[in-house]
Amino acid sequence: MASNSNESIYWNRENNSAHPSSSFNGPIIKEARIIALSDPNDSHNAPLYHGPLPESARLLKIGSHLDDFNESSIIEQQPNVIFVSHPSARDPLIQVLNKFPSVEWVHTRSAGVDFIASDAIFASHVQLTNAKGMFSSTLAEYCMMACSYFAKDLPRLMRQKEAIHWEQYPVRELRGSTLGIVGYGDIGRACAKLAKAYGMKVLGLKRDISSFRKEDDPHCDAMYGMDGLHELMSLSDYILISTPLTNQTRGLISREAISKCKSSAVIINVGRGPIIDEDALIEALQKGVIHGAALDVMTVEPLPKDSLLWQLDNVLLSPHNMDMTLTFMKESTDFFIRENLPRFVRGNQLLNPVNKAAGY
Repeated sequence: MASNSNESIYWNRENNSAHPSSSFNGPIIKEARIIALSDPNDSHNAPLYHGPLPESARLLKIGSHLDDFNESSIIEQQPNVIFVSHPSARDPLIQVLNKFPSVEWVHTRSAGVDFIASDAIFASHVQLTNAKGMFSSTLAEYCMMACSYFAKDLPRLMRQKEAIHWEQYPVRELRGSTLGIVGYGDIGRACAKLAKAYGMKVLGLKRDISSFRKEDDPHCDAMYGMDGLHELMSLSDYILISTPLTNQTRGLISREAISKCKSSAVIINVGRGPIIDEDALIEALQKGVIHGAALDVMTVEPLPKDSLLWQLDNVLLSPHNMDMTLTFMKESTDFFIRENLPRFVRGNQLLNPVNKAAGY
């Protein structure tokens, strides 16, 4: 696929633009023949299902299994684009890609691609893009809410209200405390921006620190590579986990890593559950090794009813919904239609390319 730049371009929802700035241009050179690996009743995909679509873009079929695309008319038209929003799409996607070697591009409505990740997909010639940037602002808001939840001891407030009990108590400030961000990508940067508004110090950690330039990011005070994880955790009052789930990050927040935390530390996870050793986390919470945890993601979802996490007073739980704004899924579908389809038919560089070697 033709590219206008050697630099990857990503969407920035806060200012509704690409970063670095980019626009599609040039003549249309191909069709986009789309199949949607999606639920036909998913109303959030209405802009794709019912149109209008950009010039030279056509939706051929919606389905959730290979059999849904076995019609001779679909096979003859040789689909070259797959839009994915079905949560159980990994195996069907592999089958559809094997069925249609004409496919050039797969786009996921989500930011994470772990739900479709496989060696077959990552080794294929197909370009993969995602919805990076669509969910960062709401997750950043959740991060700051979680920090405040523990700093102001909201559980105590709720208990006192329920008991009709008036008792003053000291609270902590976020100002002057340190937020460590494990996975300093789009979500991490959005959190850092809000944390700075609260007067917090921000430490970041990312796989490749060669791309980090302090002058381009006034919100991060120091950046660590992966070998600096334990130091970051030891220095942080609040630790945000926002890294994607890959073979390298599974179990990254290990028992040893948790043991480096301050006893007053709070761990906040908006990445994926398996990034944290959940048994080690529960033990640390029970024994007071850390002060608390705010978890929007868990190792097993839905969280089993017999999980000890339900019983811990120092845990804030949410059912993996802190990115589920009223408009986020429709906006994500709109992004595919409005921004990337016009680029595809012109042979321009697509927004939000996934690094298949890295897994995100």
